[in-house]
Amino acid sequence: MSGPPPPPPPPAPNSSPSRPAPPPPPPLASTSSPVRLAAPSPCRPHSNPSPVQLVAPPPPPPPTLSTISSLAPTPPPLLGATSTPSPPPPPPHCHSSNQLSSSKENPSAPPPPLPSSFSKDAKNHGGGYNKGPSCNVVPPPAPPGGNAKLPGMRGHGPAPPSGTMSRSLQSGQAASRRSNLKPLHWVKVTRAMQGSLWEEAQKTDEASKAPVFDMSELENLFSAVLPSSDGKRSDKSGTRASGSKPEKIHLIDLRRANNCGIMLTKVKMPLPDLMSAILTLDDTVLDADQVENLIKFTPTKEEAELLKSYKGDKQVLGECEQFFMELMKLPRVDSKLRVFLFKIQFRSQVSDLKRSLNIVNSSAEEIRGSVKLKRIMQTILSLGNALNQGTARGSAVGFRLDSLLKLSDTRARNNKMTLMHYLSKVLSEKLPELLDFPKDLASLELAAKIQLKSLAEEMQAINKGLEKVEQELTTSENDGPVSEIFRKTLKDFLSGAEAEVRALTSLYSNVGRNADALALYFGEDPARCPFEQVVTTLQNFVRLFARSHDENCKQLDLEKKKAQKEAEAEKTKKEPEKTQKEAEAKKTKEPENEKAKNNNSIKELDISLQSPVQTASAK
Repeated sequence: MSGPPPPPPPPAPNSSPSRPAPPPPPPLASTSSPVRLAAPSPCRPHSNPSPVQLVAPPPPPPPTLSTISSLAPTPPPLLGATSTPSPPPPPPHCHSSNQLSSSKENPSAPPPPLPSSFSKDAKNHGGGYNKGPSCNVVPPPAPPGGNAKLPGMRGHGPAPPSGTMSRSLQSGQAASRRSNLKPLHWVKVTRAMQGSLWEEAQKTDEASKAPVFDMSELENLFSAVLPSSDGKRSDKSGTRASGSKPEKIHLIDLRRANNCGIMLTKVKMPLPDLMSAILTLDDTVLDADQVENLIKFTPTKEEAELLKSYKGDKQVLGECEQFFMELMKLPRVDSKLRVFLFKIQFRSQVSDLKRSLNIVNSSAEEIRGSVKLKRIMQTILSLGNALNQGTARGSAVGFRLDSLLKLSDTRARNNKMTLMHYLSKVLSEKLPELLDFPKDLASLELAAKIQLKSLAEEMQAINKGLEKVEQELTTSENDGPVSEIFRKTLKDFLSGAEAEVRALTSLYSNVGRNADALALYFGEDPARCPFEQVVTTLQNFVRLFARSHDENCKQLDLEKKKAQKEAEAEKTKKEPEKTQKEAEAKKTKEPENEKAKNNNSIKELDISLQSPVQTASAK
C-alpha cells in the first residue's frame, strides 16, 4: 500500500543543519564473538523498482556516530531475556508482539508476512503469539530512500515494490490464517478452458486488478473458531484446538460427501473389509442394493484427479475422501463393481427369465391344443353366418380374432341380451360339455402379463453382462497380485454361467417360434397381431363369456323362482273355491242324513210296536 512519502527525518543533535544525514553504519561487531549477518528475507526481494511508502509506525531518526559507538558492543536485549549467555542468531523474520499489535490497529499498513516457523509455533500454542525467548525483537522497517539500518537491526535487503508487497502480504497472511478460516467448498479449475473467462483473465492479468482483502476482517467474519471479546479464543475452543483431533478436510462436494457417509453407515463394515469383499465377489457380505450404492459413489474423473493432487496427511481427510482413496487403489473399480452386481443378480435374472419363457411356451401350446376352444370358435362362425345370411358378410370361412369381443357389443331387440349371452345359452342347452373350456387355458392369465419385448431386453442384458465379465477377466490379468483372487472367483463363476446362458438362449429361440405359430393358428399375421395381442384378446373373451354365462345362470334362477311363486299364488287362489264347495256339499248332506235318521227311528218304533202283538197271537 503506497502513499505520499513521509517528511525526511530530523537531523541528529550533534550534526550541523546543513550537513546531510550520515550514511548507514556498517554492521556492528562484538569483541566477544563475531556477529553473523542475517540473510536477506525471502519475502523481500532485492529488486527495488518502486520503494514501499509505509505510513505506520514512523521510523526513529538515524543515530549519530557517537551513539553508534556507544551501542557497538552488544545488540539490544531481547524481550523476556535473562542474564544467560547470548543465544544463537535468530531467524531473519521474527516479530514482536508490540509490532504485530500496532499493525492490527492500523489496517492501512499490514505487517510483513509471517515466516513458516512463526506460523507453526503459533499453531502449537493455540493460535496465539509466541512471546518466549525464541522470538527476537525485530525493529520496524527502514525509512524509504536508502539502505540505512537501525541499531540492532540485522541486515535486510531493499524494500520490495508495492505490487510484490501486496501479493506477499496476501500469501503470508493466507498461510498463517488459512487453518482458522472456514473453507469455501468449491470445485477448483486447474486448467482454463479455451474461450472461457478464466483464459481471458489469465491473458489480461485480471488477478493483479483484484482487490486486497482485509484478512483481519475475514477472520472476524468467517473464522472457524469464535473468538472471545478480549481477542483470545475461549477456553472451550482453545482446549479443542490444543487437545482434540484436527478438523477434517473435505475435498469432495459437501452434499455428495454427506450422502456417501450415509451410504457407508448402511454398509456397516471397515473399509479394508469392504475392499476385500469387492475383490472376492462375496455376495454373502454385500447384497445387490449395497453394491448399487457403491457404484453410485465411485469417484468421478474430476474427483479422482482432485484426490490424486492432494499431498497432505490422508488421516485428516473426511470419511468420503478416505473411502474414495481406498476405491482408487483398485484398478477399474467401477467395472469390478458392475461385474460384482451382475454376479449377484445373475441367478435371479436367469430364473425369472426362464419362468417367463416357460409360461409363454405353455400358454401357446395350451391354446393350440384346446379342442373345446376350437369347437366354440366353430360355433361362433356358424352363429355369425346365420346372422349375416344374405349379406356381404355371410358365408364366411373364418373371422378375425378381435371379432370375439364384438359378441358383447351386439345386443338383442329387447336390449337385455347380447350375442355373448345367446352363445352361452346355446352352449348350455346343446353343448354343455364346452362350457368349461377356460380350464384348458390355465396359463393364459399369466401369459397376458408378459411382454416379449421385455423378455428380449432381459436376454440381451444377460448376454451383455456375460460379455462384460469376459472383458474384465481378460483385462484384470494385467492388474497384478491385487486382482488375483478376483480373477479366480470370476473365472469359476464364468464357467458355470456360460452353460446356463446357452440353455436359456435355446429356450428363448423356442419361444419366438411358438409365438409366431400361435398367431398363424388363428389366421393372423405375426407382425400385425403379435403374441401379446393374441393372449390379451383371448383373455378378454374368456372373461366376457364367463360373465355372460353367470348372468344367464342368475337369470334362469330368477325365472325359476318367479315360476314357483306364481304356482304358489295360483294354488292359494284355488283353495278358497274348494273350501266353499266342500262346505256347500256338507250342508246338502246334513238334511239327508237327518231324514234318514228319522226314518230309521220310525222303523225301529214300528218294529217295537209290532213285536208284542206277534207274541200274543203266538200264544
